[in-house]
Amino acid sequence: MPKGYKNTEVGVIPEDWETLKLKDIAPLQRGFDLPTSQLKKGDYPVVYSNGVMSYHAEFMAKGPGVITGRSGTIGNVHYVLGNYWPHNTTLWVTSFINSYPKYVYYLYQSVKFERFGTGSGVPTLNRNDIHSLKIPLPPLPEQKAIATTLSNIDNLITALDKLIGKKRDIKAATMQQLLTGKKRLPGFGEGKGYKNSEVGVIPEDWEAVTLGEYAEVTKLAGFEYTNYFNSYRDGGEIIVIRGVNITQNVLNLENVKTIPKATSSKLSRSQLKKDDLVFAYVGTIGPVYLIEQSDKYHLGPNTARITCKKEIVPKFLFLYFKSSFLQLEIDEKVSVGAQPSLSMAKIRSFRIIKPPLPEQKAIATILSNQDEEITALEKRLAKTKAIKQGMMQELLTGKTRLINN
Repeated sequence: MPKGYKNTEVGVIPEDWETLKLKDIAPLQRGFDLPTSQLKKGDYPVVYSNGVMSYHAEFMAKGPGVITGRSGTIGNVHYVLGNYWPHNTTLWVTSFINSYPKYVYYLYQSVKFERFGTGSGVPTLNRNDIHSLKIPLPPLPEQKAIATTLSNIDNLITALDKLIGKKRDIKAATMQQLLTGKKRLPGFGEGKGYKNSEVGVIPEDWEAVTLGEYAEVTKLAGFEYTNYFNSYRDGGEIIVIRGVNITQNVLNLENVKTIPKATSSKLSRSQLKKDDLVFAYVGTIGPVYLIEQSDKYHLGPNTARITCKKEIVPKFLFLYFKSSFLQLEIDEKVSVGAQPSLSMAKIRSFRIIKPPLPEQKAIATILSNQDEEITALEKRLAKTKAIKQGMMQELLTGKTRLINN
C-alpha cells in the first residue's frame, strides 16, 4: 500500500480522507410538483430529470444546487448556481455537510445513479436505495481544488462544443452559397450573369442536370444477394457496406459483415473502387459515403453505388448529396411502404447543379477543408472528454492528489 494511504470498505484511499454514507455528505429529497398549467414565466430555472427545461417566477431551493433524475432520465447530474425549482421528477441535495457543492456534483457523476434504477416501464431512482452508499470524502480544501480542476476541463469542453457548432453553421451557410452559385469563388464567373433553370436561378455557365446523365447508379443483382448471404458466416477481409453502416455520412464499423476476397473477386461487378459513392436507399434513406480506398469494400444490401463520369468531381458530388436542397428532393421522392425506399430510376432522376470542372474542384477543396477542421475539433473534444473521465477516476479516489497533506 502506498505511504499515506489506508484500506477501507470502499478501497484504498488517502489516510486523511473519510468514508461516509451518501446521506451524511449530501442527502437527497424528492422534488416538487409543478404542473405546466401553474408555470409562471420568471427567472428561476426549473430542473427536470434531463435538465433545465423552463423558468418559473418562484423557487423552492436555494443555490448552488445539485440535482439528479428520479423518474424517467436517471443518471444525469445537474448543477445550478442560483436559486431554483427542483421538479418532482428529480432528487435534489437538501444540504452539503462538510462538502463543497461543485465537488458533490462531480462525485455524484462518478456514482452512476442509473445502476440503481428500478421498474420495467419508466426507470425510477429511490433515494433510500442510495443513501446508505459509502463514499470516500477528502478534506474541504481538497474538494475545492478537485472541483476547480474539473470545472476548468468542463469549461474547455463547453467552449469546444460552441466552437464546433459555430463552425458547422459557417459550413452550412458556405455550402448553401457555393453549391447553388449564389456566391462565386475568386477566379470564377467574372463577367457571367445568371439564368433560370428547372432548379431555380443559377450562374449562366453552370448546368442543371440529372444524376443519371453524369453518373452510373447500380445496386446488387439477385444472384449477388445469394452469394453474399452464403458468405457472411465465413467472414473475410472485405467489408460489405450496408445501409446500416452509413451513419451521418461516415462509415460505422460497429456492426459490419465481411466476405472473403475470393467471393469479392467473383462478384467484381459490385466491388467498390476509390471515388465511388455508396448511397443508402432503403429504410434510413439519404446517408452517403465516399470510398477513399479501392479493394477494401464491397457494395451491400440496401445501398446503391454511384460512379461519377469525368465531368463530375466525386468529392463535389459527395458534398452535394449532403446538402439540404438535395436531401429535400430525396424526401419528396421516397416511396413509403413496409419501409421507405427509392428506386434506381428515382435516384438517377435527382437534379444536380453542375459547375465547370475547375470550379467543382475549388468548391470541393473549400468545403473539405472546413470538414477537416470540424473533424479535428471533434477529435479534440472527444480526447478532452476522455481526459476528464480519467482525471475524475484519479482525483475522486485519491490516487492523484492536488494538495499535499
